[in-house]
Amino acid sequence: NTFLVKFLSGLILGGVLMGILLRYLLHVPVEYGNDWMDSKYTQDPSLTDPSYLLSNQTESLRLNDPVVVLVHGFSVPSYIWDPTFELLSDKGYFVISLDLYGRGFSENVDEIYTDELFANQVIELLQKLNIDSAKFLGLSNGGRVISKIADINPSIVEELIYVASSGFKYVEELNDKSVSEIEVSNFIKNNYPTISEGQLLDFKYPEKHSGWDIKYEELLKYKGFAKALISTRKNHYTMDSIHIKIQNSDIPVSTIWGDSDQVVLYKDFEKRIDSILPKRKEFFILDSGHLPHMENPNEFNKILLSILN
Repeated sequence: NTFLVKFLSGLILGGVLMGILLRYLLHVPVEYGNDWMDSKYTQDPSLTDPSYLLSNQTESLRLNDPVVVLVHGFSVPSYIWDPTFELLSDKGYFVISLDLYGRGFSENVDEIYTDELFANQVIELLQKLNIDSAKFLGLSNGGRVISKIADINPSIVEELIYVASSGFKYVEELNDKSVSEIEVSNFIKNNYPTISEGQLLDFKYPEKHSGWDIKYEELLKYKGFAKALISTRKNHYTMDSIHIKIQNSDIPVSTIWGDSDQVVLYKDFEKRIDSILPKRKEFFILDSGHLPHMENPNEFNKILLSILN
């Protein structure tokens, strides 16, 4: 009887652990509505690893599947890549889209939010998935992250594709990068009332994207989000030396821009990017603001697939 009890207890415990493991390893594509923060896509709060989506609804990576990693921007998490995630999944790519720390369903860690923190988060995720290399797409601030990935571990980078990247600007680095409780409090007081509506400014035609601001409102409910944004901004620096290193490597580089982007102004760094990344392939998407993959998906998708192929 004692043996039977121990045996059954072992089975139950094993089942619980296996359930947690599968929940951690496998996240399948979802459709985000205004209730995207609900139980459709959750993570065990005891786990500190990033929340992420895998295409193909499978745990294992087929050997012949090319891998593409989608890295989101400054504050909007992985749902911003949904159209591209679906496109590439349908085209047979193994696609990974994750929430960086402090955003979406990833933990709001009590850390300094640097490019290196985010880059290592992505690298560690690939290691957990036993992926040796991938093509990386970085949107806006995500461009900084994929540059840092190439800086830390260039051997895992097959290609870099920057979409409306903010990583090519000159940045005056701050001496004091700490974030005080007063700063957080003031940020919430002064920015939270309008920050969601401000997301619509990413579009050239915001009236075509009704509900985009409402979706963002959910992010404001979580403690640590404001601190993550402040810390990320305070830890920016000019990345010229990293981009010169990439230029001198064999990594293919492409840049894609919306022709009407008012968030990242191309003219502010046109000469700089020409001098540090002269070998890049460059594309401009017509009739698009800061999110060309959403505003002109037909043109964007055609260009993206031509780059990847």
